Amino acid sequence: MDPVCEAYLYAASRAQALRTVVKPVLENGGIVIADRSFITSLAFQGYGRDAGIRTTLKINKSAIESIIPDLVIFLDLDPNLSIKRTFDKNRDKWERMGAEFFYKVRKGYLKISKMKMFKNKWLNVKVTDAPIEQNFDLILKALKPYLKKFNL
Repeated sequence: MDPVCEAYLYAASRAQALRTVVKPVLENGGIVIADRSFITSLAFQGYGRDAGIRTTLKINKSAIESIIPDLVIFLDLDPNLSIKRTFDKNRDKWERMGAEFFYKVRKGYLKISKMKMFKNKWLNVKVTDAPIEQNFDLILKALKPYLKKFNL
Protein backbone atom coordinates (compact mmCIF):
# COMPACT_ATOMS: atom_id res chain seq x y z
CA MET A 1 0.00 0.00 0.00
CA ASP A 2 1.17 3.52 -0.75
CA PRO A 3 2.53 5.13 2.45
CA VAL A 4 0.41 8.31 2.06
CA CYS A 5 -2.75 6.24 1.64
CA GLU A 6 -1.71 4.19 4.66
CA ALA A 7 -1.20 7.39 6.68
CA TYR A 8 -4.73 8.54 5.80
CA LEU A 9 -6.21 5.20 6.88
CA TYR A 10 -4.40 5.28 10.23
CA ALA A 11 -5.44 8.94 10.69
CA ALA A 12 -9.09 8.04 10.08
CA SER A 13 -8.95 5.26 12.65
CA ARG A 14 -7.17 7.58 15.07
CA ALA A 15 -9.79 10.31 14.61
CA GLN A 16 -12.54 7.86 15.56
CA ALA A 17 -10.70 6.57 18.64
CA LEU A 18 -9.78 10.05 19.84
CA ARG A 19 -13.33 11.35 19.51
CA THR A 20 -15.15 8.34 20.96
CA VAL A 21 -12.71 7.09 23.60
CA VAL A 22 -9.95 9.55 24.48
CA LYS A 23 -11.75 12.90 24.36
CA PRO A 24 -14.60 11.88 26.72
CA VAL A 25 -12.09 10.57 29.27
CA LEU A 26 -10.04 13.78 29.12
CA GLU A 27 -13.18 15.93 29.36
CA ASN A 28 -14.05 14.10 32.59
CA GLY A 29 -10.60 14.78 34.06
CA GLY A 30 -9.25 11.30 33.38
CA ILE A 31 -5.83 10.13 32.31
CA VAL A 32 -5.25 8.25 29.07
CA ILE A 33 -2.25 6.02 28.51
CA ALA A 34 -1.83 4.79 24.95
CA ASP A 35 0.81 2.74 23.19
CA ARG A 36 0.19 4.40 19.82
CA SER A 37 -0.58 7.91 18.61
CA PHE A 38 -0.08 10.12 15.59
CA ILE A 39 3.60 10.05 16.54
CA THR A 40 3.65 6.41 15.49
CA SER A 41 2.47 7.45 12.03
CA LEU A 42 5.09 10.19 11.87
CA ALA A 43 7.77 7.57 12.54
CA PHE A 44 6.37 4.65 10.52
CA GLN A 45 4.70 6.24 7.50
CA GLY A 46 6.43 9.61 7.62
CA TYR A 47 10.01 8.53 8.18
CA GLY A 48 10.16 4.75 7.83
CA ARG A 49 8.08 4.58 4.65
CA ASP A 50 9.29 7.95 3.28
CA ALA A 51 5.92 9.73 3.14
CA GLY A 52 7.57 12.63 4.96
CA ILE A 53 7.14 13.64 8.59
CA ARG A 54 5.58 17.01 7.67
CA THR A 55 3.19 15.42 5.16
CA THR A 56 2.12 12.82 7.72
CA LEU A 57 1.66 15.51 10.35
CA LYS A 58 -0.60 17.47 7.96
CA ILE A 59 -2.64 14.32 7.28
CA ASN A 60 -3.10 13.81 11.03
CA LYS A 61 -3.77 17.43 11.96
CA SER A 62 -7.58 17.30 11.63
CA ALA A 63 -7.67 13.75 13.00
CA ILE A 64 -6.03 14.68 16.29
CA GLU A 65 -7.72 18.09 16.66
CA SER A 66 -5.84 19.54 19.62
CA ILE A 67 -5.29 16.25 21.44
CA ILE A 68 -1.53 16.16 21.88
CA PRO A 69 0.10 13.94 24.51
CA ASP A 70 1.26 15.70 27.68
CA LEU A 71 4.12 13.21 27.85
CA VAL A 72 5.66 10.81 25.34
CA ILE A 73 7.69 7.93 26.73
CA PHE A 74 9.87 6.44 24.01
CA LEU A 75 11.21 3.02 24.99
CA ASP A 76 14.42 2.93 23.02
CA LEU A 77 15.33 -0.69 22.37
CA ASP A 78 17.70 -2.02 19.77
CA PRO A 79 15.48 -3.11 16.85
CA ASN A 80 17.16 -6.51 16.60
CA LEU A 81 16.21 -7.20 20.22
CA SER A 82 12.66 -5.97 19.74
CA ILE A 83 12.16 -8.26 16.74
CA LYS A 84 13.40 -11.23 18.79
CA ARG A 85 10.72 -10.44 21.40
CA THR A 86 7.80 -10.80 19.00
CA PHE A 87 5.30 -13.48 19.90
CA ASP A 88 3.79 -13.76 16.44
CA LYS A 89 5.73 -16.54 14.78
CA ASN A 90 4.28 -15.64 11.37
CA ARG A 91 5.23 -11.99 11.93
CA ASP A 92 2.89 -9.19 10.95
CA LYS A 93 3.40 -6.87 7.98
CA TRP A 94 5.69 -4.60 9.99
CA GLU A 95 7.82 -7.35 11.47
CA ARG A 96 8.33 -8.83 8.01
CA MET A 97 10.01 -5.55 6.98
CA GLY A 98 13.01 -6.56 9.07
CA ALA A 99 15.54 -4.87 11.30
CA GLU A 100 16.71 -2.34 8.69
CA PHE A 101 13.23 -0.84 8.54
CA PHE A 102 13.01 -0.64 12.34
CA TYR A 103 16.42 1.04 12.58
CA LYS A 104 15.05 3.65 10.18
CA VAL A 105 11.85 4.04 12.24
CA ARG A 106 13.96 4.42 15.41
CA LYS A 107 15.93 7.17 13.70
CA GLY A 108 12.60 8.79 12.81
CA TYR A 109 11.45 8.71 16.43
CA LEU A 110 14.69 10.32 17.55
CA LYS A 111 14.27 13.05 14.93
CA ILE A 112 10.63 13.58 15.94
CA SER A 113 11.66 13.88 19.59
CA LYS A 114 13.48 17.09 18.69
CA MET A 115 10.41 18.75 17.15
CA LYS A 116 9.31 21.95 18.87
CA MET A 117 5.84 20.54 19.64
CA PHE A 118 7.43 17.90 21.89
CA LYS A 119 9.79 20.20 23.80
CA ASN A 120 9.62 19.21 27.48
CA LYS A 121 7.14 16.44 26.61
CA TRP A 122 9.46 13.67 25.40
CA LEU A 123 11.12 11.12 27.65
CA ASN A 124 13.65 8.77 26.10
CA VAL A 125 14.19 5.60 28.16
CA LYS A 126 16.96 3.31 26.96
CA VAL A 127 15.77 -0.22 27.67
CA THR A 128 17.70 -3.44 27.20
CA ASP A 129 17.22 -7.17 26.88
CA ALA A 130 17.20 -7.35 30.70
CA PRO A 131 14.20 -8.89 32.45
CA ILE A 132 10.98 -6.87 32.28
CA GLU A 133 11.25 -5.94 35.97
CA GLN A 134 14.63 -4.25 35.44
CA ASN A 135 13.33 -2.27 32.47
CA PHE A 136 10.24 -1.32 34.47
CA ASP A 137 12.52 0.06 37.19
CA LEU A 138 14.39 2.12 34.55
CA ILE A 139 11.09 3.54 33.32
CA LEU A 140 9.90 4.40 36.85
CA LYS A 141 13.20 6.10 37.64
CA ALA A 142 13.00 8.18 34.46
CA LEU A 143 9.35 9.06 35.19
CA LYS A 144 9.89 10.35 38.73
CA PRO A 145 10.35 14.03 37.77
CA TYR A 146 7.23 13.89 35.59
CA LEU A 147 5.07 12.31 38.29
CA LYS A 148 5.41 15.49 40.36
CA LYS A 149 4.62 17.65 37.33
CA PHE A 150 1.34 15.76 36.79
CA ASN A 151 0.53 15.49 40.53
CA LEU A 152 0.78 11.70 40.54
